[in-house]
Amino acid sequence: MDVPYTAAEIAIAAIAAVGNLLVCVAVIQDRKLWTVTNYFLISLSVADTCVGAFAIPCAILTSIGIPQHQLRLCLLMLSVLIMLTMSSTFSLLAIAMDRYIAILQPLRYKSIMTPRNALVIIVVGWVTSFLSGLLPLMGWYKATSPTGHCLFTQIVDMTYVVYYFSVVFFILPLIVMLVIYAKIFSAVRKQLAAIAKGGQLGSVAGKNAVGIRKEMKTATSLFTIIFFFSLCWAPLHLINWFQLLCPNGFVPLIILQIAIVLTHANSALNPILYAYKLKTFRKAFKAIFVCRPNAVTPTKDWD
Repeated sequence: MDVPYTAAEIAIAAIAAVGNLLVCVAVIQDRKLWTVTNYFLISLSVADTCVGAFAIPCAILTSIGIPQHQLRLCLLMLSVLIMLTMSSTFSLLAIAMDRYIAILQPLRYKSIMTPRNALVIIVVGWVTSFLSGLLPLMGWYKATSPTGHCLFTQIVDMTYVVYYFSVVFFILPLIVMLVIYAKIFSAVRKQLAAIAKGGQLGSVAGKNAVGIRKEMKTATSLFTIIFFFSLCWAPLHLINWFQLLCPNGFVPLIILQIAIVLTHANSALNPILYAYKLKTFRKAFKAIFVCRPNAVTPTKDWD
């Protein structure tokens, strides 16, 4: 067993599980957080909680080849790792689409992004991720393992990892999200410029400008989450591409382990980003830790 790698994984698992459970509790307790956008954030938090509680323990076991000579169980454990990543990607894509509609079609937002429609999108994303993640278990895996150990590279077919997992569930969604946010930021700048050209801001124009800036701030905060997601996952996908296209190439174990730890660290990072970037979540987290429901809230300390 590689002690530094295992210790890092255990620490990340604990932070991811506890931190994302805290996000779920914050939303449940604070009705102000019951928004469609936060439905998608909760979906992302549930996936990240499962990464800490289930995926990382599976990754630790498979890193040392456990279970041995139990192909179906091994495939199931490896499929869980992949499935949870896919569900995270779907949640991030849904968040981007939600912000796109909110900013570019604000008058139609409430009729399009209803709580019911949001739940349908979330369920479709999870079902698609579940079925896609189970493809190795359904037959898309290497015929044999030379050692009989449950090692990812010896069991999972790299054509599945690269051409399906990497392209369909990382590269294409990332391109779509980048295009969406580029259009959002461009549209917001144009809207603010149009309001400014009107000369002295009236009360209505002033309120519109404040609302647009607020939406821009939220979109920027959510884009930060996507940025770190791509940053954490890109190294492992690059390694997978290299291993498929250069089968005789060598990737040092320490580099591979760092890339794997980075992907798991992303699940632990998201709650920190919520607390740092989103004011409503900062207040909700403070309310959980303070636990003084009858106390008067000091407004300056909570801003």
